[in-house]
Amino acid sequence: MNLRDQLVSTALEWQRLFGVAPAITNALSEYDAAMLIGCPEAEYSNYMQDKTAVSKGCDFEFNDKRYQVKGNRPSGKLGSTVTKVVKAKNYEWDFLIWVHYTVNFEIREVWIWNVDDYRNKFDSVEHIRPNHMRMGRQLK
Repeated sequence: MNLRDQLVSTALEWQRLFGVAPAITNALSEYDAAMLIGCPEAEYSNYMQDKTAVSKGCDFEFNDKRYQVKGNRPSGKLGSTVTKVVKAKNYEWDFLIWVHYTVNFEIREVWIWNVDDYRNKFDSVEHIRPNHMRMGRQLK
């Protein structure tokens, strides 16, 4: 079992025992986005070594492009669906990737936006919804 699968397994077991999964969606979506665009795991690991959870700007860089990542997962509780996507607060990136997970942290869908298209479409939109993100280019 690889490290990603171990993390997901632990989070799901935690949720089973204590009702709420630990907050792993951000870290997992950044990792999954990097892998989906072809970034080698070692290169991603090396890039992330001096970053923090609140690093400003982009979430990671690959091939001289900056990536911002947003991820969502429903909790699995009755009525739990993804209805909002966190809006990018800055435009210090080249591409935004949205990763939508199943309850078990399996990738359901992935969409990508370039910064200009995202800014033009959503700068004045207060709440970003999954259907907004689906107007981008689908990666998976």
